[in-house]
Amino acid sequence: MAVRRRQRRGPGGGRALLAAVLLCVWWRAAGERLRYAIPEELGRGSLVGPLARDLGLSADELPARKLRLSEEKQYFTVNEENGNLYVNERLDREEMCGESASCSVSFEVLVHNPPNIFHIEVSIDDVNDNSPAFSKGVLELEIGELIPPGARFPLEMAIDADVGSNSLLTYHLSSNPSFSLFMKERAGGKKQPELVLEKELDREKQSSFELVLTVVDGGDPARSGSVQVRVNVTDANDNPPVFSQSFYEARVAENLPAGSLVLRVTATDADAGSNGRVSYSFGSVPESVRALFAVDPESGEIKTAGPLDFEEKNKYIFGLEATDGGGLTDHCEVQIGITDENDNAPEITILLLSSPVPEDAPVGTVVALLKVNDPDSGENGQVSCELSGEAALSMVASSGGSYKVVTASALDREQAWEQRVTVVARDRGRPSLWSSRELVLEVSDVNDNAPVFEEAAYSAYVAENNAAGALVLRVQARDADAGANGRVSYWLAGGSAGAAGAAPLVSVEARSGALYAQRSFDYEQCREFAVAVRAQDGGAPARSSTATVRVFVLDRNDNAPRVLWPAAGAAATGEAAGGAASPFEVVPRSAEAGYLVAKVVAVDADAGRNAWLSYELVQASEPALFRVGLHSGEVRTARAVSERDAAKQRVVAVVKDHGQPALSATATLHVVLAESLQEALPELSERPAGAEAAAAAELQFYLVLALALLSALLVLSVALAVVARLRRAGPPAVLRCLGAQRFSLAGAAFPADFCEGTLPYSYNLCVPPPARAVPEAAWPLPPPVPVVPVLSAEELLGGDSCEKPSPSSNVVVGEPPADAGALQVCKASALSGFKTF
Repeated sequence: MAVRRRQRRGPGGGRALLAAVLLCVWWRAAGERLRYAIPEELGRGSLVGPLARDLGLSADELPARKLRLSEEKQYFTVNEENGNLYVNERLDREEMCGESASCSVSFEVLVHNPPNIFHIEVSIDDVNDNSPAFSKGVLELEIGELIPPGARFPLEMAIDADVGSNSLLTYHLSSNPSFSLFMKERAGGKKQPELVLEKELDREKQSSFELVLTVVDGGDPARSGSVQVRVNVTDANDNPPVFSQSFYEARVAENLPAGSLVLRVTATDADAGSNGRVSYSFGSVPESVRALFAVDPESGEIKTAGPLDFEEKNKYIFGLEATDGGGLTDHCEVQIGITDENDNAPEITILLLSSPVPEDAPVGTVVALLKVNDPDSGENGQVSCELSGEAALSMVASSGGSYKVVTASALDREQAWEQRVTVVARDRGRPSLWSSRELVLEVSDVNDNAPVFEEAAYSAYVAENNAAGALVLRVQARDADAGANGRVSYWLAGGSAGAAGAAPLVSVEARSGALYAQRSFDYEQCREFAVAVRAQDGGAPARSSTATVRVFVLDRNDNAPRVLWPAAGAAATGEAAGGAASPFEVVPRSAEAGYLVAKVVAVDADAGRNAWLSYELVQASEPALFRVGLHSGEVRTARAVSERDAAKQRVVAVVKDHGQPALSATATLHVVLAESLQEALPELSERPAGAEAAAAAELQFYLVLALALLSALLVLSVALAVVARLRRAGPPAVLRCLGAQRFSLAGAAFPADFCEGTLPYSYNLCVPPPARAVPEAAWPLPPPVPVVPVLSAEELLGGDSCEKPSPSSNVVVGEPPADAGALQVCKASALSGFKTF
């Protein structure tokens, strides 16, 4: 299991109060760097450490806190269920860090609710997974036979990619009496193997030697490598080349163009001719060095062959070899340091962006976590970061080059639905380099606005008698919030409309705010009413506001005038019962023109012009006797009353309003012309009272109806008989009975109004002679027909006893009156039910 360590950058929290510790635990945690150490070459899925537990997060908190790693290359992964940190891919220290003595991977761990950042460093410990190796399979040496014993010949050094004790090399040479191995200390603690000549060589005896050089590292278990050393004995080359320095050092700036001179090395050889000609070459160096540098074999100049990048590697160490014409060699070590230049602009990485952020977030809420990194070193890598743009955000520096973007003031989505700022990172190099990254933070809506009506109070005008369901008014409220928080619904919140109540009068459609009439309005019952409409949004909790709607009912001319005096009900009852209960007015016969008879009193339930009333006289027994005031309704005499005027007068007035269309009602006034009430009583006493008057009126109706039917049947029978005779060749003289001279042409001598009690008809009676049994062929001419006098209504009502017609009456009978009987008219018996009222 990985070893974990914490490195605190601030003072311990033990000196603070417990409350302060609890409040600041997360801020302190952000300032700590959590460290783990693991060996390289761990398999995928290997446990690094209990990350969540070390950060102080319980298993129950993990779903809400959303523990995750930064977006950089994922060498590791975190389990969302238990919060443990695991290896995500194979880790090779040599590939990741090269020859660096230490190797670690740094990354950030992010948590939400609230947002926070933690810095994690995983140290990669070296494992002895690389064997030492030589760049050549065979090392060739040429040694002159004249070289004295004790001479040393440098051999190529082996390379071990591991570090630390795993890279400490030990060399062994195979046993040979002519040679031995010497280890020469070099800069940096490395040892250079040298072949030492132990005794003189004789080319004639042995021209070459085969040796084996073995190298072993210091790992556990140890790894080894070997190379064959072939020594050729020559006879002329007595002096090997010698470098002027065993260690060369140079510093160059990064980004040098290819072919730039870095360093010149020199080696000399005391021999002459070809044996003294020295050539330079790389010794045992990796291919990465050969790709960046080149050595001139003649001059010893080392030049750049590729781009140098301080951020990739800041130092190169490699060996050079000088070889003369005879094959003798010398070795030196070259160290080239790379100087940093400000060639990298700061890099801004957005680790966490809490978008959208609610508009009611308190000041200081973390909305974004940033990491700013500049690969340059020194002042070139020192970065300052700031926000540009007008926004309610500010930046707070955290540890490890990270920054927090927090709210600096209250947010209001209705004023700015998004916060757009630019993060600018600038280093301190010369010239300074900078980079920017735009942050777009959406502000989410919170139900902090109640619906607002377009008007605080509405007025609607609706004509009465409207149809149920008619549109009264449409109210509208707007909510500045968004989504469900801005979706407005409408409700009735109450109201008042007098005793009738407002709730059942109107309804409101929840979505549109349209108010509809629940029933037909009646201006005479309710002229206005008010309702309160509540607009409520869909937020949680919901917000609402109320507006008052006052509905005014407009009048229509739907009510006819109503007569208060004379009472219409009493007049109708009096007429049906013969007038016994009808009111009457007594006017003295001495009344002059303009005498006030009565006043018609009427009202109209409508309003305005619909209730303006005018009065007109439409019917009267004596139309010229009375007049009605157009606006006052006063019934006055239009002229002086005369003796010839009937004692009983009936006046009918119409009352009209000024509506469109106009409506009207009639008032009937009964007037008695008499000097006093005692004089009018005889006229009034003729009218039966109560149930007797009603029975008399009903009897009168049926008697008249029976008489009319009998008369109609009689006339029809006579007409049919006459027609039948005429068709049987009867003479035209038979029609004399029906001639115009045999009948009275006098019209009906009675008023046209049946309600005055006069007979509504008159008739002539033609009485045929008794039938005789005479043959049809010997039918004699008819004798003169007696004429029955036409009696007017006044003559019928002139006395109480039956009278015979006078000789002057124009009555025609078929027989002498003594035989036929006198025609008597009994006014009292037959027409006792007829009265003047």
